[in-house]
Amino acid sequence: MIIVLIGCNISMLVGDCVALNVLELMGLRQQIMDLVYHNVGSASVMAVSLIDIYPVHVENCKAVLEVVAVVKNFQPRLLSYVKNINGRNVIIFIVNQWIFERDIDRGFLGEAIASKLIFPYLCLQGEQYLRCQELLLKKRLILESIENLSNSYPELVYHMRIKPQFFLYDILLKRMQIFPLFNYEFSNMFEGCTLKDEESALKSYNDALTQIEKVHLITRIDDYIMVSKEFVQQSQKPKVWFTNLIKNAPRTIFTSIFGIFPKLLNVVNQNTYTLFKTQKISLQLLLQTGINQNYAIVPQKYVFVPTSEGQVSLADKVNISGFIQKMFPNKKPEKVTVNAIGGILNDIYLINAQVNGVEHKIIVKRFKEVSGFKWFPLTLWSFGARVFSISGKARLAKECATSEFLRLHGFNVPKILYVSTPERLVFMDFIEGEDLSYTIKRLDIEPENLKNKKELENIESVGELFAKVHSYGMTLGDTKPENVLISKNKTIYLLDFEQATQDGDKTWDIAEFLYYAGHYLQPLPNIGTAEIITETFIRGYLKGGGELKNVKKAKSPKYTRVFSVFTMPSVIMAITNTISKISENVQQSKD
Repeated sequence: MIIVLIGCNISMLVGDCVALNVLELMGLRQQIMDLVYHNVGSASVMAVSLIDIYPVHVENCKAVLEVVAVVKNFQPRLLSYVKNINGRNVIIFIVNQWIFERDIDRGFLGEAIASKLIFPYLCLQGEQYLRCQELLLKKRLILESIENLSNSYPELVYHMRIKPQFFLYDILLKRMQIFPLFNYEFSNMFEGCTLKDEESALKSYNDALTQIEKVHLITRIDDYIMVSKEFVQQSQKPKVWFTNLIKNAPRTIFTSIFGIFPKLLNVVNQNTYTLFKTQKISLQLLLQTGINQNYAIVPQKYVFVPTSEGQVSLADKVNISGFIQKMFPNKKPEKVTVNAIGGILNDIYLINAQVNGVEHKIIVKRFKEVSGFKWFPLTLWSFGARVFSISGKARLAKECATSEFLRLHGFNVPKILYVSTPERLVFMDFIEGEDLSYTIKRLDIEPENLKNKKELENIESVGELFAKVHSYGMTLGDTKPENVLISKNKTIYLLDFEQATQDGDKTWDIAEFLYYAGHYLQPLPNIGTAEIITETFIRGYLKGGGELKNVKKAKSPKYTRVFSVFTMPSVIMAITNTISKISENVQQSKD
């Protein structure tokens, strides 16, 4: 379902095809209209259109023509038949108006008939009616594309900037995937991976986008489309996701039933010369050619995500060496080293590049596509308390979206320099500093530092930061002390957002930080260290505007059992007792 040339003139439709010259078309028109009226009797004909999506070659004179007629109160409700007119095969579809409009509005027939309006067509009657119906169809399909994008990148979609071409090619690609023979018919309508008459094809999409903007589901910024938060939240409801999923079944069934005969007939007609020359035709090879054509159409290259260095397309496929070339286009680094520095669920590398005697350090994070079996222990470990994002694509999207969100709201996070979604790579600034786990370990080894206000200030500040993050409805998801970095100039940076989410479990953020901090503490004799750290963090959290109810729930067995695997029971008890004591004191002060 794709390329729209509403009201196109005859020369636009037939191109250089000698057989489909103006005189022949005019002769066909009258005969087509006579056939339609002969079959519908006294019923009112709302519209008639001639569909033609075939390449402009002389041999296409033998291509099958498709005609769609919409008729009011037509019985039977749906009729199709083949007629030979002047030596050409013509497939005529006659459809009841009510069924046609239901197919436009909700895909009643899997869009088997409605989708005819999305291919290039010539209106023979009822142009205004067809324009109106086509616009309704385009609006619905655009919204479906946005919903699918939203469900694929639930956090990142808020920040995406989308060009109108995305909708054109996304809808086209879906139709070609449903019925691969479309690839063959569309092959000569492309120059590389772009439609030859893209500007004309986009006109109706822009008209539909304008109407969608009027109801505040999207906004336009320069040449980009951005999706409203309200529409994203609506599209991410399970009911909407499931509805979009099951739509593909009737589309495939009905499109195949109504489309397979004329498509196969075209393949035979258009390959008569080749058939005689080679004395054989391989449908398997044809299908393979079509499938390969799919890979040339990449709608995601028209979807962009922001980084500190500008917009990056979702389709950009850049590896580490390619990034270095992009990063330093005018000067080749004198020396480049790439070292693995850790990672279990992800691969993490440090790039060190020397350019003009200056050292540049960049962190590269590769999000592994981990199998469900490997994730099973982690899921089992947190069962009932936390649901983890598993796919590499989803975790990468969360990392980028949350980093951008926090940066825009004034939090210190490493700058994202570049993103390669196909390679599942994120490139970001390397921050020199020490993660908070070292501060906690020093407090435990050197108890005298408990009185050192400077050592505890960072822990209190982290509590404040978490509260401020929560005030925006964001939860970080992975709040281990290692994911808090104290830079050399004492600035606190938040790291690792691949499990972050909007409107998530705020208590999990608190519980993970406290109980994971307890993991670094010795059970005896310094049990007081756990109490001091807990008290300091909670003081900062409440000071930053965090809600007491989020703190109180952190002592629930729902959370303590998760971390009891690697934190000693005595430490967990010290933390939960401190939470209870602080909660009671705060409540009493309020009373």
